[in-house]
Amino acid sequence: MRKILIVVSILMLGICALNAQKTIYYLVRHAEKDTSVAGATMMQANPPLSEKGIQRSTRLASLLEKENIDYIFSTKYLRTQSTAQPLATLIGKEIQFYEITKGTAFSDSIQQMPFLGKTLLIIGHSNTIPPLVNALIKTNKYQNLSDNEYGFIYKVTIESGQIKDTVIMY
Repeated sequence: MRKILIVVSILMLGICALNAQKTIYYLVRHAEKDTSVAGATMMQANPPLSEKGIQRSTRLASLLEKENIDYIFSTKYLRTQSTAQPLATLIGKEIQFYEITKGTAFSDSIQQMPFLGKTLLIIGHSNTIPPLVNALIKTNKYQNLSDNEYGFIYKVTIESGQIKDTVIMY
């Protein structure tokens, strides 16, 4: 009986430790894309960043450099990868890719081990980042961004079951 109590106590301590961990998510729409490239405004286009977008991605890297980012996620589009790359290079992290068509599955996966207690940066799109933030905060608070809206960093902090969200302009 004593052994069972010890095992249960250890399990409970482990569960409490997991619940007490602080997980931070930074979610960002890709920086400005170069719309002068042929077909850049078509739905399946994969344009590079514009000069302004390159500057914004560099500014993002400067802002997040000291945030102890553990994981960087991006879709496989050139504009999202290019937004994530300056920070990845600066802090020596590899960019991991996720599928935008697997929205809820991705949201569920980043709320489990090994991501609990870590800090994640997720780069996506005007119509994928707000729904992902909403999934993390468990409410429909944020609407999709318009085509010309850039420079929002959504920060979601989950600690001891408490969820806090803020929006930072950069």
